[in-house]
Amino acid sequence: MAMPTFAPAPAEPAGISPLTAAYARLSDVFQGLRVREVGPGGALPVGPEWVPATWLAEGGASVDEFIAQDAEQALRDYGRRPRADVAATFGLHRYAWPVCLLVTIPWFLHRRVPRVPVEAVACRRTPGELAVRIEEFACLPGDAAAQSPGARVVPDEEALRAEVRAALAEHLTPVLEGFRPRIRRGPRALWGLATDEITEGLWYLGHLLGEEKRAVHEAGLLLPGAVLPYAQPAGFRQLTGKSGELLPTRDRASCCLYYTLRPQDTCVTCPRTCDAERIERLSTTR
Repeated sequence: MAMPTFAPAPAEPAGISPLTAAYARLSDVFQGLRVREVGPGGALPVGPEWVPATWLAEGGASVDEFIAQDAEQALRDYGRRPRADVAATFGLHRYAWPVCLLVTIPWFLHRRVPRVPVEAVACRRTPGELAVRIEEFACLPGDAAAQSPGARVVPDEEALRAEVRAALAEHLTPVLEGFRPRIRRGPRALWGLATDEITEGLWYLGHLLGEEKRAVHEAGLLLPGAVLPYAQPAGFRQLTGKSGELLPTRDRASCCLYYTLRPQDTCVTCPRTCDAERIERLSTTR
């Protein structure tokens, strides 16, 4: 599936926190997403455009209203109304992909891992904006932010990776449950979707940041497989191009169902896309 696209949002000063620099850098390289920080104890923005993550965790009518936008967008873009489970999968993707960056980008850039429970996040789809209230974050010994309010020091890199996995699972578990009846997939498939959102968001931002190789390496360490609930690995591997060049690719842990609207245009990381086609497509885009 294509990366989520949002209209660029104008810059606005954000509250200073140990996460602010990472979120500012995120918006610098990916102008379609902006993060609005709310101070500890503060209220998330409200209004008809804002969707609290708690609503999505509730499921039912709240999720139906959210994914109705994806059904209408698919109809406009492809001239076909998607199946209900396809629209739900698109909606989950367009929410989870950017939300995962709230955790992975501060970790990738500054080795700081915020906790972002559903009660602390709201989204506004147009323009692409996330509001987040961070009360606690993990960091490594020696971090200049270790004495900041809400800081919790962990001993080493693997412990910090465990914090990333835990923070993402804390947020995604209720959201996946809210979407589950509409997506109609079992727990393993749902966490496969989550694995793809985490991995591909980090991969894409790593590319924009000029650190694609490190992002691939870090994602592989973060999601090695057999670490519940992320039972499947990041799935990166390399192909050899026509001139002997190495082409990075990965095998998705789930299917985004884009093929149901455009059967002739599968994702390059889709299990349906053979290696020969991957090489052809990757060779023309690099």
